[in-house]
Amino acid sequence: MIASIVIAICFIVMAIALIAIAMIVRKIVGTVNRLEEQVNPLITKVNLIGDQGKEIAVQFTEVSGHLSTATKHLSESVGLVKEEVIELKALVGQTAIVAKDKVELVSRTIDRTNNQVITTTDFIQNKVVEPAREIAAVMAGLRKGLEVLFAPAPRNQIDRVYNDDEMFIG
Repeated sequence: MIASIVIAICFIVMAIALIAIAMIVRKIVGTVNRLEEQVNPLITKVNLIGDQGKEIAVQFTEVSGHLSTATKHLSESVGLVKEEVIELKALVGQTAIVAKDKVELVSRTIDRTNNQVITTTDFIQNKVVEPAREIAAVMAGLRKGLEVLFAPAPRNQIDRVYNDDEMFIG
């Protein structure tokens, strides 16, 4: 009978252990369900992010194609610009030579004109201005002489002496 009691106690302990295991499994299942409820929105968001990543990859591929086309066109444009720059350098070189020649021509013309102006000025000075100045001086002298000659006689005779300070005009 002791064996039966030990077996019965073992069954009771096993039953309690099974109930404890069942309660733990129930809690684990509840936790897993709650975790699944919380993870499902995250999985949905991850799926949406994955879809957006695929769309971005497709757009990136398109942009890469456009970028390579633009790079090709840019390199062609750079080649054309280089050719134009070479032509412009040649044109600028020729223009510089022509401009240098024209500057020398203008410089010679200015020098020649300056010499002509100086010569003309000297001629006018010697042939017109100096004789006119001499004639004006002679005329001024004649006018003063005639004024003195035909001036009326002074009314008062000066018969007193002035001190030096009074006669000083200054």
